[in-house]
Amino acid sequence: MQGTTYDEIAEWYDEQVRAGGFFAYTLPQLMELVGEIQGQHICDLACGQGQVARPLAARGASVVGIDLSQRLLEIGRQQVTTDGQPIVYQHDDAQVGATLADESFDGISCNLALMDIPDLQAVVRTVFRILRPGGWFVFSITHPFTQMPGSVWVLQADGTIKRLTSEYFAEGFSRPADGPGMRGRVGAYHRTLSTYLNTVIQAGFGIERVVEPRATGPCTFRYHAAYEKLPPALLVRCHKD
Repeated sequence: MQGTTYDEIAEWYDEQVRAGGFFAYTLPQLMELVGEIQGQHICDLACGQGQVARPLAARGASVVGIDLSQRLLEIGRQQVTTDGQPIVYQHDDAQVGATLADESFDGISCNLALMDIPDLQAVVRTVFRILRPGGWFVFSITHPFTQMPGSVWVLQADGTIKRLTSEYFAEGFSRPADGPGMRGRVGAYHRTLSTYLNTVIQAGFGIERVVEPRATGPCTFRYHAAYEKLPPALLVRCHKD
């Protein structure tokens, strides 16, 4: 059963993003992979309310953000940006990119969204189509090894916390019953690491770098000290020849 849409939880989601959480963990790593982007034309796929689009624009990029949620786009348009380039928010489906012209972007970002989208191949095809030759694609996902359906935290007898994982190879949509967080509301599409990497390779991308950063600081406190030993998320930088 599918979860709710982001339109239905837009205000709650905006509060969660502002509070940090996974976004606080992945955003600095994603921006490091993006690198110097002054003067570039960038598309932020599944941009939500612009949590990634704004720092991209602050670095001097011209940014177009697309998302399926009209309400999140409205919240993004209401945000005041005091530096950088103006951001264009467009209603579009990343699986189609109907509003996006072929080979029109220097770079494309997608932060913690590919797990929400049913057709991964369609998204990657869209990215390849709208990206100029030599352009880059940087994305982050919740790590398939530690965030698979059925995974839970287990308190050991010695007081340490371990992550109990489940059926890694069982790909598909799931939504934890009575889950209090994001996945309990919208669910997620679990895919193996090889599915993600092979999909971008088969689309014609070259993989430049894969990052599995440890959680530190506030993220360690929020997501348990075990995430200093286990990767909460995976980030990848690719290029189009």
